[in-house]
Amino acid sequence: MPATKVLILDGEIDFHLSMEVAASLRAIIAKKPRRVIVDLAKVTYLDSSGLAVLVNGMQNTKEYGGEFLLAAMQENLRPIFEIACLDQVFKVLPDADYALAATS
Repeated sequence: MPATKVLILDGEIDFHLSMEVAASLRAIIAKKPRRVIVDLAKVTYLDSSGLAVLVNGMQNTKEYGGEFLLAAMQENLRPIFEIACLDQVFKVLPDADYALAATS
C-alpha cells in the first residue's frame, strides 16, 4: 500500500469540473494509498457536486482502510461544510505539509 497520495485542486470545483475531480480521485484510490490528501489551498468555490465527490472519495478510501484528509481549506469554503455538517465528518488540516507529516 503506497504511503500517501496528494490531489491538488484549483479554482472553482462545480458541476463542470466535479467529474474530472472524481476521475482523479478514483485513479488515486484505485492504488489504495494509506492516506489520501486533497489540497484545497487554491479552491475558491465548491458546490454540492464537488462536495459529493469529496464525500464519495472519503467513503471509498475508508472502505479499504485508508485515511482521507482535506488540507488548507479556505475560510470561504467552511460554511459549505458546516451547513451540511460535514465539518464533523472530514478531517481538515491546516495545510498539505502538515497533512503529510500527520500520523493517524
